[in-house]
Amino acid sequence: MEVRSVKVRVPGTSANCGPGFDCLGVACTIYNELELTLLEEERLDIEITGDGAENIPVDERNIVWRSIQKLLERAGKAQEYKGAVIRMDNGVPLSRGLGSSATAIVGGLKAANECLGNPFTNRDLLQLATEIEGHPDNVAPAIFGGFTISIVRNGKPECFSLMPKLPLKLVVTVPDFFLPTKAARAVLPAEVPMKDAVFNIGRAAMLTAALCKGNKSFLRSVFDDALHQPYRAKLIPGMYDVFKAARAAGALGASMSGAGPCLIAFTVENADAVGMAMRDAFAKNNVKSQYHVFDIDGTGATVI
Repeated sequence: MEVRSVKVRVPGTSANCGPGFDCLGVACTIYNELELTLLEEERLDIEITGDGAENIPVDERNIVWRSIQKLLERAGKAQEYKGAVIRMDNGVPLSRGLGSSATAIVGGLKAANECLGNPFTNRDLLQLATEIEGHPDNVAPAIFGGFTISIVRNGKPECFSLMPKLPLKLVVTVPDFFLPTKAARAVLPAEVPMKDAVFNIGRAAMLTAALCKGNKSFLRSVFDDALHQPYRAKLIPGMYDVFKAARAAGALGASMSGAGPCLIAFTVENADAVGMAMRDAFAKNNVKSQYHVFDIDGTGATVI
């Protein structure tokens, strides 16, 4: 016997936001949609359309299904609902640094929770999503929307979400190649110099304060990073050239989006000019790319 179907929409996300390695994130107005029907019978039917559909498993390995199973187990319903019909329509690019895996995880959790009558709060979903993803920087903005600051304390994630007091546009340039997060993580050092840690702490704090106050002038010096971008630059040809071009075209700053290879610029004006400049800088480094202009999604995962 089938229960009612639920459809959810989850925003893509950009993590790190320059200096906020593994703790800052922002939700973007690009979305994945997911429709779920839980089944009592042991049957799994997954259909995927949209970006990267041919590269996503449609069996028990599917991360949406695995996330649904985790929530069912936590709710004590795993024996009651042994299967599902899942329909996914993906707008978020796969393995590009826009939180595609976090979007899938949050979509599965949000839909399953709704099917069960919402026994878990969004804070509970953050805990579950962090357990699956390993860190909260992408799943937090996917759940809550806005610009998020996340930490993990005694194994439990805590998150603060805010909407900046600035009409920020997010200009995301997507190069025509994949960069798996595992490969991007592999180039990072186990330890970093004290001066680099201080460099990032100051900029992450100033970035958050500037967004809260709506102070554009302070944002011009806070998107640089010393903890991960210098090590990953070799994986993204022309990365610093693209950053320079974005700023020259009017952006407040630019950084990697998550672990890349997408690069993101933050601006309040000339968004298309910034995007074209970034695209041209990539082209000069023999990399084809396309750009998108997003607003900040202030809602997070929602039932539609």
